[in-house]
Amino acid sequence: MQEYIEKRVLEICDYIIQTGATVRQAAMQFGVSKSTVHKDLTERLLELNKEQYEKVKAVLDNNKAERHLRGGEATRQKYAHQAQLWSKGEKNNDFARNMTCIHNEKILK
Repeated sequence: MQEYIEKRVLEICDYIIQTGATVRQAAMQFGVSKSTVHKDLTERLLELNKEQYEKVKAVLDNNKAERHLRGGEATRQKYAHQAQLWSKGEKNNDFARNMTCIHNEKILK
């Protein structure tokens, strides 16, 4: 493995352990693709440092377990923002058609 790749793997590893960041956040921070970060952490790191690999694996497993919660929160924020725009009079026909809650009740009438 080339030296610059080893250095990147260890830097990403340290970043994820210290911050609990997701693969996407780490990719943005280091300017590489999510695929590269994933390969670095699941394959290359295992070759370099098994102890660090286990720590990163625990963070990644935790992130994977929580991802449905983050996705739900993102959706809630999206609709809250759209409702705010609607209340300011910025009407959007697509928004009006899609603005229903879980129980199919109109949020805004």
